[in-house]
Amino acid sequence: MKNKNDYLEPPGLRVTVDKVVYHPEAEAPAERPYCFIYFITIHNDTELAVTIKARKWVVTNAGGEVMALEGEGVVGQMPVIDPGGTFEYNSYHLLDTTSATAEGSYLGLDALGRRVITRIPKFEMRVPGNGAAGTRNKQS
Repeated sequence: MKNKNDYLEPPGLRVTVDKVVYHPEAEAPAERPYCFIYFITIHNDTELAVTIKARKWVVTNAGGEVMALEGEGVVGQMPVIDPGGTFEYNSYHLLDTTSATAEGSYLGLDALGRRVITRIPKFEMRVPGNGAAGTRNKQS
């Protein structure tokens, strides 16, 4: 896929972040111990079917460090979303700080073969009860 300027942004193709949950019991690597599960719905209120081909995420941690993540499809699928339909899924981000923001986009093709993009609205991930954003204390 080329740059974002080559994509249509149909007003009826939209994303909602339905829920974000901190999951402290998750098995996570020591360098990224904070697990957040997010639930997303991609809505297709256009008149054409849309196939989601790729995703791009930008995650910014509490220290201002940015991690860009790209991949094919969504949770191992390239869903075709019919007009009036939705695609719902959940996935997760592993963080090295107690808070961060995430945002991004889904890239796809409509039924006419045109490239389309829809934005993932920015959402916050914060460990409950942790008023100040911070990094995990490293223990030796």
